[in-house]
Amino acid sequence: MSGDNSSADDVQRVWDVVVVGAGPAGASAAYAAAVAGRRVLLLEKAELPRYKTCGGGIIGPSRDALPPGFELPFRDRVHAVTFSNNGRFTRTRRSKQMLFGLINRPEFDQQLVEHAQKAGAELRTGVTVQRVEQHGSAVPDRRTVAVVLQGGETLLARAVVGADGSASRIGAHVGVKLDQVDLGLEAEIPVPETVAEDWRGRVLIDWGPIPGSYGWVFPKGDTLTVGVISARGEGAATKRYLEEFVGRLGLAGFEPSISSGHLTRCRADDSPLSRGRVLVCGDAAGLLEPWTREGISFALRSGRLAGEWAVRIAEAHDAVDARRQALNYAFAIKAGLGVEMSVGRRMLIAFERRPGLFHAALTGFRPAWNAFKEITQGATSLGELVRTHPFAQRALTALDRRPVTAEPAETTETETTEVGS
Repeated sequence: MSGDNSSADDVQRVWDVVVVGAGPAGASAAYAAAVAGRRVLLLEKAELPRYKTCGGGIIGPSRDALPPGFELPFRDRVHAVTFSNNGRFTRTRRSKQMLFGLINRPEFDQQLVEHAQKAGAELRTGVTVQRVEQHGSAVPDRRTVAVVLQGGETLLARAVVGADGSASRIGAHVGVKLDQVDLGLEAEIPVPETVAEDWRGRVLIDWGPIPGSYGWVFPKGDTLTVGVISARGEGAATKRYLEEFVGRLGLAGFEPSISSGHLTRCRADDSPLSRGRVLVCGDAAGLLEPWTREGISFALRSGRLAGEWAVRIAEAHDAVDARRQALNYAFAIKAGLGVEMSVGRRMLIAFERRPGLFHAALTGFRPAWNAFKEITQGATSLGELVRTHPFAQRALTALDRRPVTAEPAETTETETTEVGS
């Protein structure tokens, strides 16, 4: 069939961009493509709003990637972090400026989708995508992708963005390769006002007993989000860590309103980000920070880039031009998020070996605490920090080389409060 789109459009509507998945990555992609004036369809298999296992921390890079005029539905604003090393050596550090905010994902995701709709994107919920096809009888010409839904309905698009989460069907089509899979377990625990008051404005980060693991408490009004994460394959130990963590915090007597689990997946360095006219972003691409497994900022930033490049792919008149645009998208991802991920990987390896060293640095070494503050507030990123601070470069290189030794014994367990500027 002719490359001209009028013949295909007359037979069946052809969307400029179809986005699969309406989480932060998909909603950001749909918004970016719709703002550019394109015909955008956003597909979501669940009904919105829907629950998602997620701590819900909104750090500076997430805030900076939101659409203009987006009012964050904060449940709390964090000014203090309590650090502990497997329940011991507890220290609290404070900041005059807000470090980051806490949201409930159902509200946040719903609001992002509404922004995409206001920009002109059309939303369909309760829709499961079975597969995408770029060749064959369902595809009228080389400028078109067929999106086949469960039940047999076929949608046509000039470009497709896969943002359908960590078990992505679109990711499978693209050939996404993963090299780090972690299990996150989380409980939403409603607590009385007296308990909620004790946590207001403060989070807890606990370096866990399994290498590379950690736990968190994020307060959200009358509910505490309590979770742990560690490498997949340690399911029983991870569950035990969460139970012990909840018990240690004195929260075992409260009934969780929701208990859930979720696998997070990090892409391999050579994993593709596109295939033909199909791009992937967010969890579907395996884009998240390997050490903290923070994914919201990666979803928002990669989603926006995917939406912008999908517009260019939709306009591409042949496979060569479409491939050029897809490679430009991959370059944009790797130059920004890819650099942060490679530093995060090095941090995770060092943290797996020496959690006590990280704990000591964050609680007792002001430059480390200042770096933590700057990253959460959005003044810098992990990648930027290592690139621009010679000391951070030297510290990371030293950690890379450092042999595994026993953690030094600490003699006291005290709670100290330090005020940071």
